[in-house]
Amino acid sequence: MEPGRIVSKKPLGPDVTMYWVFAPDIARRRKPGQFVIVRIAGQGERIPLTIADADPEAGTLSLVVQSVGKSTRQMAMLEEGSSLQDIAGPLGTPTHIERFGTVICCGGGIGTAPLHPITQALHEAGNRVLTVLCARTAGLLVMVEEMGKVSDEVLVMTDDGSRGTKGLATDGIRIVAGRVPAVDHAFVIGPPVMMKFASAVTRELGIPTTVSLNPIMIDGTGMCGCCRVTVGGRTRFACVDGPEFDGHQVDFDELMRRLSAYRDQERSAMEHFEGGCMLTGSGGHGSEG
Repeated sequence: MEPGRIVSKKPLGPDVTMYWVFAPDIARRRKPGQFVIVRIAGQGERIPLTIADADPEAGTLSLVVQSVGKSTRQMAMLEEGSSLQDIAGPLGTPTHIERFGTVICCGGGIGTAPLHPITQALHEAGNRVLTVLCARTAGLLVMVEEMGKVSDEVLVMTDDGSRGTKGLATDGIRIVAGRVPAVDHAFVIGPPVMMKFASAVTRELGIPTTVSLNPIMIDGTGMCGCCRVTVGGRTRFACVDGPEFDGHQVDFDELMRRLSAYRDQERSAMEHFEGGCMLTGSGGHGSEG
């Protein structure tokens, strides 16, 4: 079987799909916190995706993808047995894992997927893992069961109260941190605005915090500079210096401005792609916006 073949896929929620992709070299070498870059078609966009899990014996990777733009929509149309154009990795600096003591692992929406291998490694290292999973509504929560298997406790939060406790990620962190003697470290992964405010809370509580950033990225090797972020007043490249950084030092406002820089072009590409699908009645495989 050639690398990049989709072995299986299953929906996790509205517009969220989990894929198991055959990539034996990456599955054997990957470590928590690392990611891959995939292309759907020959002239397609390069999409950075964090590895949610791996099975070295089967030679497969688990990737969780939310369909939010043209390329991820195109990927959602691929079926089992289809192949990605290419897949490169593992990329990025692995997560620093040690026995901190008590840790909070907080995942927002699809951010739970990259948090899963980190939580698993922290648990195996002997940490007491208190997990907080957050989403706007119950249907947007992913991997709750999987996270429960690698956590000592899981607190589910939804903005609308449709599952678990009603509230935000910041509320969940305060709840968990308030009922244990001390929290030694926090790992937070989710939308940038969620990581910004969660980091503000952990700074207030005196909890060292690691976040994982997913900026605009092209080559994944530090050459193009597109993934640059400001951390502690210094320019860092998320693909090689990260993707994980001290959440108390990240300039989240700059990150969010850069992420919105191509919003008009992304909207235009999506409209063109959807128009092509409607005209041809096809899935649009291989077409570019």
